[in-house]
Amino acid sequence: MSDKNTSFDSNGKKQIRGKSFILDISSPLVMGILNSTPDSFYDGGRYNREESWLIRAGMMIEEGVDIIDIGGMSTRPGAKPVSEKEETDRVVAPLKLLKNKFPDVVVSIDTYRSEVAKICIGEGADIINDISGGTFDDKMFKTVANYKVPYILMHIKGSPENMQKDPIKNNITDRVKTFFEQRVAMLNDLGVTEIILDPGFGFGKSPECNYVLLRNMKNVRINNLPLLAGISRKSMINKVLGTKPENALNGTTALHMFALQQGAGILRVHDVKEAKEAIKLFEFYNTADC
Repeated sequence: MSDKNTSFDSNGKKQIRGKSFILDISSPLVMGILNSTPDSFYDGGRYNREESWLIRAGMMIEEGVDIIDIGGMSTRPGAKPVSEKEETDRVVAPLKLLKNKFPDVVVSIDTYRSEVAKICIGEGADIINDISGGTFDDKMFKTVANYKVPYILMHIKGSPENMQKDPIKNNITDRVKTFFEQRVAMLNDLGVTEIILDPGFGFGKSPECNYVLLRNMKNVRINNLPLLAGISRKSMINKVLGTKPENALNGTTALHMFALQQGAGILRVHDVKEAKEAIKLFEFYNTADC
């Protein structure tokens, strides 16, 4: 039996449905990150011109990426917002280029601004990925409802500029689940059912709370909605291992396996090939018989 927040094909496989695509999430998917920003915590400044966008996207597609997530404004701890125009300029150019060169690729836009979302949907964006869960722009929910695009609902405490100054230190599982329950109900009232839940690792949580949240991902899931894990190269790894983002791939892969065990349906990553390999090993581990 399905509920109103889940799409199924004739074989009973769970799906994410957009206007022009269907993603089968009976097997975990990989979302590859394409930041067209100068100051993102890991790859800031690497992908800010046409040639680099095409090379990066082409490589991710070759490695089997399922979704490419374009971001035009850093949301690392301490990051200050840029103007709406600057964010729009940063995301529309690579979006148009990718849709022209790779018309079949599913593209999400990492923005919390409804006007940026509108413009990008008009240019072919398939999914809106909102770190604020609709709390930074009260027009965002109506926008995704009007344009009928899948929506990634993330939990955050505070804003990127101040979220780590007083992070959550207790009751993290209950707080995230309550947030999801409230926000999903609001989206459902507007007719939005294609929703993906992102617990928001690193966004206003203490290191300990990030790991408690990872250990309890299944428990924050509501209505059988897909879960997204955005762990790649983050400080929750580096603070434990004493690493930096550039050498945190091993730690990332280790935590990806835990996320998959907790039901993650999408991994948002900087390293597509390695994430795909982790998923392949995870699925073989679960199905191997002797």
